[in-house]
Amino acid sequence: MNTEQISDTQVTGKNRVCPWQHVSTFDNLLRPLFHNPRKLFGPYVHKGMAVMDVGCGRGFASLGFAQLVGETGLVIAADLQPEMLEMVKQRAAKAGLSDRIRFHRCEADRIGVKAELDFALAFWMFHEVPDGRAFLEEIFALLKPGGRLFIVEPKMHASRSDFEHAVDEAREIGFTVSERPRVLFSRAVVLAKNA
Repeated sequence: MNTEQISDTQVTGKNRVCPWQHVSTFDNLLRPLFHNPRKLFGPYVHKGMAVMDVGCGRGFASLGFAQLVGETGLVIAADLQPEMLEMVKQRAAKAGLSDRIRFHRCEADRIGVKAELDFALAFWMFHEVPDGRAFLEEIFALLKPGGRLFIVEPKMHASRSDFEHAVDEAREIGFTVSERPRVLFSRAVVLAKNA
């Protein structure tokens, strides 16, 4: 499949990828009222950290991370769709945060980043991944000891049993459950890679 031409009806593997044309329906000016990056990620992301926002969309989390990591930190905004990355680039430039964000185009079946991370986020995108276990293994390999993966899934796309199955797979890989924060409209877990 040509991943540059993902449309409403196309899928990656068995799972539908939200087309870039629809992102503003949920990632818009109202989003920070429901999902405030400082409140959601502030307990985990600090100055100087290397963090990744997988499936970054328009960049609500990426831009929030850029403020949290400061000038000495690094944010990797990763997405399958180049249109999403372009939106984040424009928003980062407008906010004066481009110097701390690296933009990376994923492949359909792997992230493909080479970095050592303190923190990674998969916000409302895990259900789109064709192979959840491979995704978790790839993130696990990128995280430093003590690093964390925050997974947030929309309740309308991820049943409780599907979500718990993903958490069980993460445990099998070597993650431990650090917390289960409350995130509006979502199921959420913070997974830790123990030192």
